[in-house]
Amino acid sequence: MDLAQLEVFLAVAREGRFSRAAEKLYRTQSAVSQSIRKLEDELGEPLFDRSSREGVLTDAGRVLQEYAERLLNLRGDAHEALVELRELQKGKLAIAANEFTALYLLPVLAEFRRLHPMIRITVRRSLGSHIPDDVIRHSTELGVLTYDPQEPQLCSTVVYLDELILVVPPSHPLATAHQVSIRQLGAESFVAHNVASPYREKVIQAFKRHKTPLHMDIELPTLQAIKRFVAMGNGVALLPEISVENELARGELIRIPVRELRLHRQLRLIYRKSASLSHAARAFLKVAETIARERRGRYRFQRGTK
Repeated sequence: MDLAQLEVFLAVAREGRFSRAAEKLYRTQSAVSQSIRKLEDELGEPLFDRSSREGVLTDAGRVLQEYAERLLNLRGDAHEALVELRELQKGKLAIAANEFTALYLLPVLAEFRRLHPMIRITVRRSLGSHIPDDVIRHSTELGVLTYDPQEPQLCSTVVYLDELILVVPPSHPLATAHQVSIRQLGAESFVAHNVASPYREKVIQAFKRHKTPLHMDIELPTLQAIKRFVAMGNGVALLPEISVENELARGELIRIPVRELRLHRQLRLIYRKSASLSHAARAFLKVAETIARERRGRYRFQRGTK
């Protein structure tokens, strides 16, 4: 029993005659009769009362009619759903990011939502070290990282260039300095993030090379908490520039260049090489590429960049 047979069966049931069903289907009456006979043989039940010249359904025919209509309706629903996915009228997209890399996503998500408001998006918070595995295991379709995972199963596209910068409150004695050295920071109290990262280790090593103490007297769990604490006048911090753009613009924090610290990092979108991306994921990458082209500056869209 296949859907084509069910279409013929329903046509006869609706038209009441084999001849009229044949006309509707643009087939010969003998072809319609043969299709119905084959269906009856497969089911082991007569579907029409042959003693009547009308296409009168038997009890078995009435039962099959209900299920046949459901199946064909489901086929129509499935086709419509696939069209909606293709046209981005429905669907979902899961992205893995950490607190910092999620900041890059905000303008991209805003534009994506403007263009495709029917797509449901979930940004799942994950440690950067776990994100490649999240993508490989299909827990998420896209991930945002600050490093190249060097994983042969993954594609990597650079989408943003960021820098770790020193910020101080406006009332700080260094707030008017055009530049400082690491040695000048030996007496400062740093407010640090309590999540380990390669860049934290690079800062520690830089202070060691210059034989300067690094006082990380306070560790807080979020970038937002660190920014607010420093803005209140409690020490200084090294933070991703993308995370303090608004505070710098409002004058709540002051950026001070550090001569010996040039910690640039690339943000990357990653996804599985072997998997065909969903329509929603392909549309998201297209939006990211468009934003990079329009905004330029720190925004990039460089596939396969190391």
